[in-house]
Amino acid sequence: MSALPVTQVRLRAYPTGPVGPETWQITHDAPTAPGPNQVLLQMHMLSIDPGMRGWISPKRSYMPPVKPGEVMRGFGVGTVLESQAKAFAPGDVVTGLTGIQTTGVVDAMFLRKIDLAVAPASSHLSGLGMTGFTAYFGLLDIGKPKAGQTVVVSAAAGAVGSMACQIAKIQGCRVVGIAGGADKCAYLHDVLGLDAVIDYKTDDLGAALKAAAPGGVDLYFDNVGGAVLDTVLMQIKHHARVVLCGGISQYGSMQHARGPANYLQLIAQSATMQGFTMMDFMHRVPEAQAQILAWQQAGQLQFRQHVLHGIECFPQAFDMIFSGANQGKLLIDLQA
Repeated sequence: MSALPVTQVRLRAYPTGPVGPETWQITHDAPTAPGPNQVLLQMHMLSIDPGMRGWISPKRSYMPPVKPGEVMRGFGVGTVLESQAKAFAPGDVVTGLTGIQTTGVVDAMFLRKIDLAVAPASSHLSGLGMTGFTAYFGLLDIGKPKAGQTVVVSAAAGAVGSMACQIAKIQGCRVVGIAGGADKCAYLHDVLGLDAVIDYKTDDLGAALKAAAPGGVDLYFDNVGGAVLDTVLMQIKHHARVVLCGGISQYGSMQHARGPANYLQLIAQSATMQGFTMMDFMHRVPEAQAQILAWQQAGQLQFRQHVLHGIECFPQAFDMIFSGANQGKLLIDLQA
């Protein structure tokens, strides 16, 4: 084990404001031998996700926070080097909560085998990973779209948002995407073929949404929260569904997140608003993976990825997620 390249990104301290370089600590601690039901992994690729911001806050959430000094939580793809778990053998390629590290010991309960002959590692962390599964279950199980309905997706050019848009199109819906910047909006319109696209940075969001969805909004898939959620709530239809997938506009101040000012529209329109996490659907991952793969192989879905190289770029990658600088699912490739 001593010959392996070893680097970890650890949480130095909980941020009280914007996340800066002082939040992280880079270490090079040699891994211990795996214990019962653990494996030693050599990592190939890491996933950078907006949900990471919630994991480094002591505020109550769906998972316990990462503690200062611990390896940062994160999804990845790696190869098993040593195993003390019956489900895995050396040479198996796995994905799951591996941590932001190049080599490390991981509990087997957080991992599942994948087949790189089916799709590359990057796909197993994007469309065929938690990104795609989140869009699949959030849109279909909670949103329940019907053909002909109007679906609005915020952060529509992002990793989850772009998958939600495409799945809604597959369901026969009219899809309106909200994104920031000309490049992202062009991608949504020209490549994904959305019916309407709104640039929240330059457009009057309320007026643009009325023009794009003159009959109102049947289903809103929210990745943003804040003012965007408030604006869409004013245009929801009777029995509309609002799916709360994320609230990236509020992640900069986790202790003072602002709730929707226009929530009374849920009463006025007999509408529903429901949040979710993938913890509700982990037992159905094989179903989602099979369907998403079938759609992709049929040319109905595409996975857009933005790949950086080297674990040392993690602080930069984390910043990119919240500045919107990435174009698609943000990944770090650890292989030379």
